[in-house]
Amino acid sequence: MQQLKIRYSENDISDGAWDAAGFIGVNQYWNGVDAPEGRHAFAKLLWTDAALCVRFDANQKEPMVIAAKPDLSKKAMNLWDRDVLEIFVAPDRNEPRKYFEFEAAPTGEWLDVAIDSTGGIRVADWNYRSGMETSAKIEEGRIVISMKIPWTAFGKKPEADDVWLGNILRCVGKDPDRGYLAWSPTMTDEPNFHIPERFGEFHFVK
Repeated sequence: MQQLKIRYSENDISDGAWDAAGFIGVNQYWNGVDAPEGRHAFAKLLWTDAALCVRFDANQKEPMVIAAKPDLSKKAMNLWDRDVLEIFVAPDRNEPRKYFEFEAAPTGEWLDVAIDSTGGIRVADWNYRSGMETSAKIEEGRIVISMKIPWTAFGKKPEADDVWLGNILRCVGKDPDRGYLAWSPTMTDEPNFHIPERFGEFHFVK
């Protein structure tokens, strides 16, 4: 099982705090095959008393698939059909089939949804409101995307040494060569990120 230590930051997140954060690569497709370097990304995670903070730094060597007129005032439905970086988080490691999905695009567009597949069918709560904040920056050959997700989004706050579960993902490019990358590959026949049994561990440390 993939594991990531998420370091605690006592103050607001700064560049110095990000420099000290552990990071993971999102360099494989969902089926475990290595993706080309031009699609590689890495993610850094930190936690504070107020929120889970995520920063993605991704190579961008191909034309972006983004909205012509992005609207950042509300969640962007079907955002997963465009270029996007995602994190799934299951706060209860004993019930990974209840989890939350957070997405952000190079435009700063965002989407949040609560997922419950405990009954054998995936049920999405589109009325879920996490209060997440996003920012995005497009540079030459790369994109940087940040998320800040308050603990109220999860209904609980971690303590030091707690372990939550989840996955970190990227969708990039156009069909027929669209790429579906995962930190913890889901190993399904067709691209599918919603496999809680393949979630990795998020270990909160101080």
